[in-house]
Amino acid sequence: MRFNKLDLNLLVALDVLLKERSVTRTAETLNMSASAVSNALARLRDYFDDELLVQIGRKMELTPRAEGLRDAVRDVLLRIDSSIAALPAFDPRSSDRTFRIFASDYTQLALGPALMTLAARQKATVRFEFAPQVSQPHRYLERGEADLLIIPTGFVSAEHPNEVLYREQFVCMVWRDGALAGGRLDFDRFVAAEHVVMQPAGGRADAFEGWFLKRYGISRRVAVQTYSFVTLPALLVGTDRVATVHERIARRFAGVWPLEIQSPPLEFDPMEQAMQWHKFRTNDPGLTWLRGLLVDAAKLMDAS
Repeated sequence: MRFNKLDLNLLVALDVLLKERSVTRTAETLNMSASAVSNALARLRDYFDDELLVQIGRKMELTPRAEGLRDAVRDVLLRIDSSIAALPAFDPRSSDRTFRIFASDYTQLALGPALMTLAARQKATVRFEFAPQVSQPHRYLERGEADLLIIPTGFVSAEHPNEVLYREQFVCMVWRDGALAGGRLDFDRFVAAEHVVMQPAGGRADAFEGWFLKRYGISRRVAVQTYSFVTLPALLVGTDRVATVHERIARRFAGVWPLEIQSPPLEFDPMEQAMQWHKFRTNDPGLTWLRGLLVDAAKLMDAS
C-alpha cells in the first residue's frame, strides 16, 4: 500500500529503526533479515532525502529530521492499530494478549492481588506485564509502549482520558521498640527525627518532600533513601527513624514486621490513584475489559 509514493509498510520498519537505532536489532524485532532492513532504510533515506540514522563511533544516532519523525510515525501506527487493525470483539477467556501496565510497586502490592483474583475468576488467558514508574509516563502511552498507566492524579496528562480508581491516606510508621513508639508523634518530634524516604528513579524530586517544603518551609532529615515504596517499612526496623507510608502498605506490613502505625502530626491530602489510557484506544475492546476489571478490583481491594 502506498500513500504519496511512500510504501506504508516501510513505516513499520522506520518506527523500529528510530527506536532501536540498529539494523541488527530491528531485523530481530521484525523477524526480517539484516539485508532486508538495510534495503528498507535505503528506501526511506531516498524518500525523505535524509540519512535518518548516521554512524557516530560505535553507535547510530538520529538526524534532526529523524528526531522530528519519531512521534509522528508512532502516532500514525498507533491510530492504525487502534482503529483499522483492532479486533471488533475481545474474549478474555481465549485471548493471548499481553497488557503492559506502568505501575509502582505500591500499586502492585495494594491493587494487584484483587486484579489477579478477578482475572482468575473469569478464567482469563491474557498476560499482564508490569513496568516500573518513570518520569513523563504519558510518553509511553503516546509511543504505544504502555497500554495503561496507574498513577496519582497529579501526574496524569491532560491529553489523554483517565479515571480515578481509589483514594489513599498516609500514615507514619516507626519501629515498635524504638524511641518514637508508644507516644504521640507530634510535629516537633516528626521534624527532629531521621526519615526513611522513597526517591523515584531518575533523580526526580520526591513529590511529598516538595509538598512538605512548600507548606512548612523546612526539610526532613533524610537518613535512608530507597527507590521502592514497599521496602520503606522494613528499613525502619531496629532504628529510631520514621517513614510516611501509604496506609494500605502500612496495614499489610504492621503484622509482618515489628512496627507501629501512628497518625501523622500534620494533615495530608488523600492521594487519588487513577488509570490513564491513550485517547485513540478508548474504544479498544480489550482495554475496555481491563479498565472495568481494575474498577472492580479497586472495590474488591477495599471490601477485603
